[in-house]
Amino acid sequence: MLFPVLNPHRQRLWHFHGGVHLPDEKTLSNGAPSVAAPLPKRLTVPLQQHIGAPADPCVAVGDHVRKGQMLAKPQGYVSAPVHAPSSGTVVAIEHRRVPHPSGLSAPCVVIETDGEDAWAELPAPLPDFEQRDPSELRERIRQSGIVGMGGASFPSSVKLNPGPDQPIATLVINGAECEPYITCDDLLMRERAADIVDGIRVMLHILGTKRCLVGIEDNKPEAIVAMRQAARQGDPAGRISVVEIPTLYPSGGEKQLIKILTGKEVPSHGIPAQIGIVCQNVGTACAVADAVLRGRPLVERLVTVTGRAVAEPRNYRVRIGTSAAELIAASGGFVGEPEKLVVGGPMMGFSVDTDALPITKAANCLLALTAAESPDPGEPQACIRCGRCAEVCPANLLPQQLYWHARSKDLDKVQDYNLFDCIECGCCAHVCPSHIPLVQYYRYAKTESWAREREKRAAEHARERHAAREARLERLERERKAKLRKKKEPVAAAGGADAKQAAIKAARERAAQKRTAPDGASAHSATPAAAKGNGADKTATAGASAVGSPSAEPRRPGGHAASSSPAEQAAASNPPPTPPQQEGPRASAGNA
Repeated sequence: MLFPVLNPHRQRLWHFHGGVHLPDEKTLSNGAPSVAAPLPKRLTVPLQQHIGAPADPCVAVGDHVRKGQMLAKPQGYVSAPVHAPSSGTVVAIEHRRVPHPSGLSAPCVVIETDGEDAWAELPAPLPDFEQRDPSELRERIRQSGIVGMGGASFPSSVKLNPGPDQPIATLVINGAECEPYITCDDLLMRERAADIVDGIRVMLHILGTKRCLVGIEDNKPEAIVAMRQAARQGDPAGRISVVEIPTLYPSGGEKQLIKILTGKEVPSHGIPAQIGIVCQNVGTACAVADAVLRGRPLVERLVTVTGRAVAEPRNYRVRIGTSAAELIAASGGFVGEPEKLVVGGPMMGFSVDTDALPITKAANCLLALTAAESPDPGEPQACIRCGRCAEVCPANLLPQQLYWHARSKDLDKVQDYNLFDCIECGCCAHVCPSHIPLVQYYRYAKTESWAREREKRAAEHARERHAAREARLERLERERKAKLRKKKEPVAAAGGADAKQAAIKAARERAAQKRTAPDGASAHSATPAAAKGNGADKTATAGASAVGSPSAEPRRPGGHAASSSPAEQAAASNPPPTPPQQEGPRASAGNA
């Protein structure tokens, strides 16, 4: 009970599972203050520097732009705009190579700078932000293009809008910077601690919370002192607590830092907002202060250029879109041929095969390693099932099972073992005695799982479209039949019963004509036997009486009576030549 009185900054800390101790190598670059990088002749600004939909260009080739002018507008909610890092002329909008583990290309706006570095007209500062509505401040942050500066690059306006159903109790600021070699956050906290505190105050107002914990590893004593002093001066209410935490990789992971500072665990497949916490980087807090209090969008960041393959490692204030080659040249160039050039830190960064790549909002370090710093581990050996990977995993996963299922491409199994809880910190690969590149297998399995999920969504979307089409066709057919019925109703109503009786009478007459006409001939047509005299007359008379009499004998096809003799039938079937028509009453009777 006495220790907290003697050390008022002491706060109870928790420990996450696993982790490794690494040589930090931070003294290479943190001994000198940061400097502004030279203004390059050309800036290559990628349109997607964040998680979410890429920005949509709103400038054209040949346009003259000023520093801070919007180059591309956000598309959708999870997106962020991109601004001109300096003044100049847009000379191209095309695909260029960008920092990516797979060496992919992406749409970029290429600006030829004019050397003036002239600012565009900026939004008015909001020094009275505590009297402003949080939605107005979130929109300012969104339009300023601010994303997470710790590496994930998630749009900050989205992260600062957890929704009314997720009240936030604690804001966590990540100043741990646990990766070896990287010192840009360390220098930022030393040099701009007051701006970081201002950004924290803005975010506290947006979230509506009164508690902030700033976690900094104990290997950054100068940054801890600077931040505590700025917190006392900038926030007399005492809402901001700067907490010194042990140096252990990866304490700078979002979930791990939250566990250290609060003892709470983010649920699997969940986000910190579900347990009432929002986590932001110190660089993000500084960018928020620039956007709200000065109206400046995110157009530059601190970048560490380090490694023993660089002549003069140090930190630079770099305009977004500056080539990595120009930063290395500003640091005196390479000392010999580097064994490996890494964007990011040695644990979570990725190797690139060229320095002709632009700096993005997520690029916090350029690391040029010598052969001694990055020795070849040799060919991977078979897993000996030692279990060391499981011991150091900070997410408390089973890396062996994940590796086996990822290697066999059993994507369902890797998800059963919570693949997407893996933060790709590299602890498992670092301690593996068989030198198995475990993280690469996990990244491959994640990529394949995402691709399969996209295909599944596309197939489901196609099924929904087909079902909607079938329903639309059925609806159109019903509407067509309904219109036809409406057209028939007035006709039937106008005719009434008389029209119905007339139709029945006409049908009966047609049926009677069919019954009386021999072999389909008309009932009024003349017969060959009409001119043969009395025999023919009698036959016609008998036929006429047979039609009208109910007791008449049935007639066979051809018009002959059923009782006719064979001779009569033969005569009927082979009639003699027809004599000329006779005039008089008998001929008329035969035609009746």
